[in-house]
Amino acid sequence: MSWRDKLEQTKSQLRVLNKTIPDATRAFGGLTKAVKTGSALDFKTKEFVALGIAVTKGCESCIVLHVDTLIRSGASRDEVGDALAMTLQMGGGPAMMYAAKALECFDELAAA
Repeated sequence: MSWRDKLEQTKSQLRVLNKTIPDATRAFGGLTKAVKTGSALDFKTKEFVALGIAVTKGCESCIVLHVDTLIRSGASRDEVGDALAMTLQMGGGPAMMYAAKALECFDELAAA
């Protein structure tokens, strides 16, 4: 499955989840908005942190969503690579495998 397909599949799955448990997903959305707006770190920096956590947790759906958001936020491949390097340092070998997936995802989604 391509990363573009994975992105669409993930968004579709989230739409179904949102319809099934709207109160819970709306509450989670409120938390997401609260932590991503206004504070010491800018939005793009917070997305780099989220990508690093997604890589270390091995969450491909999280990777594709955060890479997509980073691309829309103007992140460069070099910035993503630098964030992934820090993730490797903190996450070791398993993080390296998912960092490779995250970079592949960035390359595919940025090519559009």
